[in-house]
Amino acid sequence: MATLTEGNYLGDLIRYEADNRYSREEITVASGADLTVGAVLGIVTASGKYALSAPGASDGSETPVAVLVTTAAAASADARAVALVREAKLNRSALIFHSSIDTVGERNAAVTALRAVGIVAD
Repeated sequence: MATLTEGNYLGDLIRYEADNRYSREEITVASGADLTVGAVLGIVTASGKYALSAPGASDGSETPVAVLVTTAAAASADARAVALVREAKLNRSALIFHSSIDTVGERNAAVTALRAVGIVAD
């Protein structure tokens, strides 16, 4: 029998967000990957589009500034999605990091960067 794996739900991720969806914004995710709820995002400076935050990037997306709250099917084309961009408290274990972030120190650095924009993950 095949094993099924469930992704994150909002209840797994969000502990608190500001009233009236103040914490959220509709964003454009740059093409290149399908992303799921909890993905840690950075902004590509040249385009203003969001991408999975990778420390080795040099296009602006290396700095985490948002967390995805809807899925984004952006493997082959840009996709619209919703992300938390301010005033939120999240469950750290539900965050999804770029595959190059593989140490506790790198994860701590990403979480610290999110805190700078008002997103607390613990």
